[in-house]
Order: sequence, then C-alpha cells, then structure tokens
Amino acid sequence: MASFLGDKIKVSVFGESHGPAIGMVMDSPPAGIKIDFEALRQELDRRAPGNDPTATKRKEADIPEFLSGLKDGVTTGAPLTAIIKNTSQRSKDYSELEVKPRPSHADYAAAVHYGGFNDISGGGHFSGRLTAPLVIAGAILKQYLKTKGITVGGHIFQIGSVEDKPLDPVNVSAEQLDEIKTRSFPLNDASLEEKLRNEVALAAKRGDSVGGIIEIAVTGVKAGFGGPMFDGVENIISRAVFGIPAVKGIEFGLGFGFGSAVGSEANDPMTVNNGKVVCKTNNCGGITGGITNSMPIIFRCAIKPTPSISMMQETVNLEKMANTTLEIKGRHDPCIVPRALPAIEAVTAIAVANLLQEVSLF
Repeated sequence: MASFLGDKIKVSVFGESHGPAIGMVMDSPPAGIKIDFEALRQELDRRAPGNDPTATKRKEADIPEFLSGLKDGVTTGAPLTAIIKNTSQRSKDYSELEVKPRPSHADYAAAVHYGGFNDISGGGHFSGRLTAPLVIAGAILKQYLKTKGITVGGHIFQIGSVEDKPLDPVNVSAEQLDEIKTRSFPLNDASLEEKLRNEVALAAKRGDSVGGIIEIAVTGVKAGFGGPMFDGVENIISRAVFGIPAVKGIEFGLGFGFGSAVGSEANDPMTVNNGKVVCKTNNCGGITGGITNSMPIIFRCAIKPTPSISMMQETVNLEKMANTTLEIKGRHDPCIVPRALPAIEAVTAIAVANLLQEVSLF
C-alpha cells in the first residue's frame, strides 16, 4: 500500500483512523514558504470533526506537529513532515465489523485485498480521517500558490435536493473565494444556509445520511499548463480529487451538460480584453485540450451519503457465509459534504502546485 500524490511535489500520507497518529511527508516542497500557522489552523478547523451539527461528534484537536523541513517557520526545501496525534478513538465500536462488513464501506473489499490484515477500526487507512494530513499539505501549498497570484476555493453547491447559487464561471474572484471560506457554512448564497442545514437535520433524525455536490474554482492560472491525452489538467485534478473518500463523480465546466448541448451554444467565444485573450463564457471550465486557457478552472464533484448510518442494514456474516443484518454503532457524520470541501480544496492545491513545476510560465 502506498498513498502519495504528485510527481514533482510529492505528498505521502500515513497512519490509521484509530492509530497513535496520522501524518504526511511532502518531498521537494518549494523552499522559502513562510508558513502562516494561523491560516493553517483555520484550514484544519474547517475539516475537523465535532465543530458543526452536520459533522460527527468525535472531537479531535487536529494540532499538527512538524518534525522536519522547517526552520523558523520557513520551508527549507528538505522533506516536510507533520503528524497529528489521534486522541479520541473508540475502537470497540468496530469489533464486529471484521465478520460483518459495512455496506458501501471498504471493509469487505479491503479484507479480500489484504488478506484480512487491514485495520478495520474507524476504517483504518481508508478513513476520511486521513484527509487531515492532506489539508496540512494543501494549506501550505495554498499559501505558496497565493504568492503566484493563484487562489483555490469552493463552496457547498448542493446537499440533498437543495442547491446553492453556482459560482460565476467567468467572473469568480479570489476575493469571493476567500470570503466564502470565512463562513461557518461555506455557501455562495448565505441566505440558503437554513434550507441546506434542514436537509442534513431531517436525514439525521431518521438515522440516515445525505450526500451532495461541491464546486471548486481556481483563479489566476495562466494559459499553457497541462498537456494532451494523459497529462491533461482534468486528468491530474481528477486523480487527486478521487483520493478523497466518498467522491464518486467529477465534471469540469458544463460537464455532463455537454451531452444535451449543441456546439453553437457549448463553445466558448474568444475575445481580447486589456491585451489578454479570454473567453466570453467558460463552459470548458478553464481547460481545453487538457491545457489551461487562462479562464478560471471550475469543476464539481459528487459526494456520496455517509454509508455509516444508524438504520438497520443488510450485510453478510463472513464466518458463516450467511445473510445477516448490521446496526452500526459509533459517531458518524450525517453529511460529510462540509468537511469534504477543505479536503477537496487541499488536493486541488497539491495538483495545481505540481502543474506549476512543469513549465516556467510564472
């Protein structure tokens, strides 16, 4: 098993949900990044459990401890290592899952793949808890990208059947993305908060969960990054995004809307504005031929409902090879979407930071 992302700036993640600690190693980090630790803490707080009614009640401080790669708070260029100690494990809640795998979790598939030696407690290395080290790496690289005029941000686009106002794919700004990030519930239209929260509350009351959609924008990326075929920006970002548990789909720009469109309305007309080539629309999501075209990168990803629900579910008993039922115990998110947002932003930042190492356009 190897969990790493990136080819120039390589981020590897280690640990288990209920182990002593989780962490990350960033190989070849840009040297000279003066880390804003308060901004880093805020990013981790956005992802941390126990901070919002939509999240699990498991409470973790998520305080990173840096072991290497920093001198006086500045990256040295050496491998950057950070850990977060786990402090709120309740492994007994998972005792029967080696025999009764949870539906739509990795329990059964992982047991087959690793011969039953995988750690089942809290999902082990398959847990969303492993997104915390990714947020550390992403938060640091967001700060690096800011020095290049690039901002990564997003919002909750949908929870259940309720949608937020979409970002303007042509005119979304860094200031708008930074402002959304400060909100306790990250919506583009803050007046819709109660409606989206009610979707979560209704599902939780039933002992159920609810999924949603996250929309991400990257502003300030110049034209020319990426490549055709398998080196496309969509490829690189998609690989990163699918590393986040619960992501089950992704679309760039108009996405699946292209399937019902005609060329005359789907194409992005080009024009010159203040000496710069831009598009009047952004149906392609800032990427054409796998290469950035100077427009904001826009994509949406689907987050499945948390499979850990308190309702009785059908499963199997692996010892008896018989059908049975399972009532999952423990502390779980009725909706993972708000906590997934900073993790999606983080891996996007890692992907974009790697793109910048390919060519010297900045």
